[in-house]
Amino acid sequence: MQKRILFIDTTHPVIREELEAHGFQCEFFPAYKRADFERIIHRYHGIIIRSKITLDKNMLEKAEQLEFIGRVGAGMENIDTEYAESHNIVCFNSPEGSRDAVGEHTLGLLLALARNIIRSDREVRQAEWNREKNRGFELKGKTIGIIGYGNMGSAFAEKLHGIGAEVIAYDKYKSAYGDNYVVETSLDEVFERSDVCSLHVPLTEETTYMVNRNFIDHFKKNIYLLNTARGKVLKTDDLVNAIKSGKVKGAALDVIEYEDMSFEKLGTEQLPYTFQFLINSDRVVMSPHIAGWTQESKYKLGKVLVDKIIELLKVKG
Repeated sequence: MQKRILFIDTTHPVIREELEAHGFQCEFFPAYKRADFERIIHRYHGIIIRSKITLDKNMLEKAEQLEFIGRVGAGMENIDTEYAESHNIVCFNSPEGSRDAVGEHTLGLLLALARNIIRSDREVRQAEWNREKNRGFELKGKTIGIIGYGNMGSAFAEKLHGIGAEVIAYDKYKSAYGDNYVVETSLDEVFERSDVCSLHVPLTEETTYMVNRNFIDHFKKNIYLLNTARGKVLKTDDLVNAIKSGKVKGAALDVIEYEDMSFEKLGTEQLPYTFQFLINSDRVVMSPHIAGWTQESKYKLGKVLVDKIIELLKVKG
């Protein structure tokens, strides 16, 4: 019997092409909603997903033949991986495919903050020539603390190499990862020494609002804060208060707490005051969750994922 794979989201064609070349029947229903997927999910042996819906226990219970779930991207928060794995459903993601894109983008955000690039660009377009006002600072000699040293944190450290900054990193779940790009250290050391803090942790129950007032207050220096991880890692109310007090001298955010699950649009409800503050502050640089979105990463995210799936099929015979 030919095995079937359900594509819930749009993806790079390489995934479908290679899976079909290995004998799978791939199906995609772009107009379907969650209820439609619940009705048909029992037919499939594999699922390819990005962020359109949540594959929770209620959904996965209906997936009677499911062997694997492939998440195009890094985050797995919209998949009940614990339930899946307890029922022998293998879960894949592909953070390797966007690590270079995220590393470059995070460096770009930091440079935009350090050199007042966004503000000065806006002023020049309005015929304002404010050189002294936009005098920035150099990264050379500064200490950059990375929290989370997986694919994204390590890629950022690599991109910083050669700038002359001291790069330190803390990862609760890893050890012996010090290399030519980073010095492994403790969280207390990150708090003690960092001029810049960059967040690269997944969104889990433990990391939800991990960066709050108490966390920020632990930094000895007034810092610049970067978040290219997930919006709800950082409590926006506390960030705004820290910017007002000067504890956070500037922030660069590719993700925000107020994103909806698809990460592609804000809700239609009235924007919170804290978000209005961010968009009106010249000490904040923002982008719409595009750190990992490049022409190259679109292909690499798909290719990495399909290679993992095909390797599983070889092992299973």
